[in-house]
Amino acid sequence: MNQGIEVAGLYVHDQDEALAFYVEKLGFRVHTDVGNGDYRWLTVQHPEQPSFQLGLFRPGPPVLDAATAQAARAIVAKGAMPPLVLRVDDCRAAYERMRGLGVEFTQEPVERYGTVDAGFRDPSGNGWKLIQARG
Repeated sequence: MNQGIEVAGLYVHDQDEALAFYVEKLGFRVHTDVGNGDYRWLTVQHPEQPSFQLGLFRPGPPVLDAATAQAARAIVAKGAMPPLVLRVDDCRAAYERMRGLGVEFTQEPVERYGTVDAGFRDPSGNGWKLIQARG
């Protein structure tokens, strides 16, 4: 039996804005974009990880009631969710390229723990660590 995680999701406040950010600034590709009434299943993939999808989901029905959705949006906007990690070959070069595309960083590249890392947030507030692969 072959098993594994195929989709991990993030809550975003605007799916179109999130889609533009992940595709145009981070280089992801659209995998699935389908709707069912007000619900939209939207996933993207990193070009070097075609078996894994990152879901860009808007909190709300049918998954969350209105009060819970509002609380989830507030937590994400504060940057309170655990950060995701994007591994790159050269953190400083990726930082400069992404900054040139308008990505707002919360931390410039720093050497520590035997590698280099930087931090940024997506337009909804989800935190990311940009970490250089150990050579």
